[in-house]
Amino acid sequence: MSLSLVISCEKEIDLNLEDQSGQIVIEGNVTDQAGPYFVKITKSVAFTEANQYPAVENAQVVLSDNTGQTETLQYAGNGTYKTSNFVGQSGRTYTLKINAEGKQYSAQSIMPEAVSFDGLEQDSFKVGGETSYTLLPLFTDPSPLGNRYLFIYTVNNNPKKFFSEFSDNVNNGMPNQRPLILPNDDANADDIKVVVGDTIHVEMQCIDDPVYTFYSALLQLSGGPGGGVTPANPPSNITNGALGYFSAHTVRTKSIVIQ
Repeated sequence: MSLSLVISCEKEIDLNLEDQSGQIVIEGNVTDQAGPYFVKITKSVAFTEANQYPAVENAQVVLSDNTGQTETLQYAGNGTYKTSNFVGQSGRTYTLKINAEGKQYSAQSIMPEAVSFDGLEQDSFKVGGETSYTLLPLFTDPSPLGNRYLFIYTVNNNPKKFFSEFSDNVNNGMPNQRPLILPNDDANADDIKVVVGDTIHVEMQCIDDPVYTFYSALLQLSGGPGGGVTPANPPSNITNGALGYFSAHTVRTKSIVIQ
């Protein structure tokens, strides 16, 4: 599978499928920010192959919502299709329909209402004499149970992304108390160790329950035997056996310099 993510405590996951090479992988997003929005369609490769995921071209990709808005996305290369005029808005139900290589796929996602992202609060702790840092996202969960969040964060201009998913099952209707644990791994040159002066960029997404389930499963899969890669799939919200996800979500961003 082509989704290669870094989840929560610096765990990098490659969901390669040894026995399901050639499956369609769909990654689609609609937000409450200005477009264009993108849908990427690739093919999974065998576990033993290099991570070169074939792009799926000549697909028909149609995005619509429950107000009658609809658009056929244009191919932009590298398996990516994009919108031109489509507008995302909280409270709407979005439908993605794809016809690719003679098969049809569909997915729905409801964009939640945005929750105010009020800031970031830094803290630190010692591990073996080394200082590690955390960031507490400041927001108050709305009182109705069932809010779901995804946090995506990066360090300086490094493209590697870290992910953490939150639910309100414990602190429903309360100020958030769950921190983001920042990377603290300098074992080799490719890993990231946060130090004083680094800028952390944090994106807060309000997501619906199926998308939360997808990311929550990714986090669980990252804890396979010996901390290795688990050749399994998180539950997709896309029909007909496609891998991946379709997410309609809100976006709010904050940055902080580590002191």
